[in-house]
Amino acid sequence: MLVPFRRLFVAAATVLILSGCVRRPPEPLRPAPSPYPSRSAAPLVGGLVDRPIDGGTQGAVVREGADLGRCLAELNAARVTFSPVPDRQMTPVCGLHHGGVLGPDLGTVARMAPGDVEMTCQTALALSIWRRQSLEPAAREILGSDVVQIDHMGAYACRNVNNGAGSNRISAHAQAAALDFAGVQLRDGRRITVTKDWNGGTAEARFLRRIRDDACRIFGTTLSPDYNAVHYDHLHLEATDTRFCR
Repeated sequence: MLVPFRRLFVAAATVLILSGCVRRPPEPLRPAPSPYPSRSAAPLVGGLVDRPIDGGTQGAVVREGADLGRCLAELNAARVTFSPVPDRQMTPVCGLHHGGVLGPDLGTVARMAPGDVEMTCQTALALSIWRRQSLEPAAREILGSDVVQIDHMGAYACRNVNNGAGSNRISAHAQAAALDFAGVQLRDGRRITVTKDWNGGTAEARFLRRIRDDACRIFGTTLSPDYNAVHYDHLHLEATDTRFCR
């Protein structure tokens, strides 16, 4: 009767020994933390980009745009592609902070040309509001066609105001805080430009003046051909805490 018991004891001991030799699978590697604030997947209720323009829009742009995390969350909720880049300081007065590359707005059909523009997040936020709440609906209402392309002359450039012509003041472009808008292309093939369509009583002129007036409620500084001859071919859209519209 002892033999079966011994065999059972030996078998149980063997199982215990072997179980102690079994190697557990390694813990999964966790990704290194990102140096940038995370982009929340949860939509913001009443996000700025999808909110109609009112008297508080420009102040909200300054407030939300000043914090990179909140600014990214606003753009992410509106499906605006914005890829942050590291801060850099080129000269004492020229550099990019809280900036990135503005890509396609996946909530609209209009695309920037040239695309992938480098600017501050605050500028991208203001531009996205203007595009959704002014430029595109105004084109449908006044011109009867959708905007498919937004033509611009760039945002980030280390230079003085008016490209240095008679001014020693640093331009907002030197901080990537402004974009120069040149015109739009419509789905029906028409191309509207500030250069040729600003003056007169045409539908194209009414469209350009409407979006200029709306820009004044979103951007800190908006300059048009009504300001001076330097702006004969573009609207200067500056996302700062200033208050100047012309």
